[in-house]
Amino acid sequence: MTSTLYSQIKNDKAQRIKQVAALIDPDDLESNRIPALCEAINEHGVSYILLGGSYVAMDQMEQTIQSIKAHTKTPVILFPGDMNQLNPHADAVLALSVISGRNPEHLIGQHVTAAPRIKAWNLEAIATGYMLIQTGRMTAAEYISQSFPIPGDQAGIAAATAMAGEMLGMHTVYLDGGSGADAPISPKLISAVARSVEIPIWVGGGLRTAQSIRDALRAGADIAVIGNGFVENPNMLANWNDGI
Repeated sequence: MTSTLYSQIKNDKAQRIKQVAALIDPDDLESNRIPALCEAINEHGVSYILLGGSYVAMDQMEQTIQSIKAHTKTPVILFPGDMNQLNPHADAVLALSVISGRNPEHLIGQHVTAAPRIKAWNLEAIATGYMLIQTGRMTAAEYISQSFPIPGDQAGIAAATAMAGEMLGMHTVYLDGGSGADAPISPKLISAVARSVEIPIWVGGGLRTAQSIRDALRAGADIAVIGNGFVENPNMLANWNDGI
């Protein structure tokens, strides 16, 4: 199976082209807001839409994908809270393995039952080493995955974890402060990870302003992921790439 989106992500990294992805959680979004969000996505050069959450029902995921695709050509990549949120109408799925934790269900367990469906649908799977980073209070991602995050001041541990993920064959690394994070992941930690691996790096959690997006990208993120801040205020994307 040709990994077209992954090839694009890899090529952008090679050319040092920075990107922004918008994370949309159908649980927290009224369907009538999708057109306005898609308009902002089109206007401000968002490269990818990540779609997922902790409790999204299968039919709700289907309806959200169809609505998004009616308003934008931006690729939709599944960001599943669990593997039951898979859908064949997405463009790809981040096959998330929580390498920062030690819960076998989120390292490999759910992936075993999901793999046959992903292959049957010919859905592009982007193997992603998912790393929870502590940025304050407990987040939904930490609670659902039942795994401890890496302390936000332990850049060395984060770098070593990312290196291990790369050695195990992960295509990308996703550093996540979690939905509703009190603060973004520190530029020092992002930089340490970026210096340690050659694969593309996603960074999300706590990015609520254009400046915080720029800070993450300058520190070494290849794709900055915006979530709650964008849904609450789509205009936060204005001028995000000034000086990038």
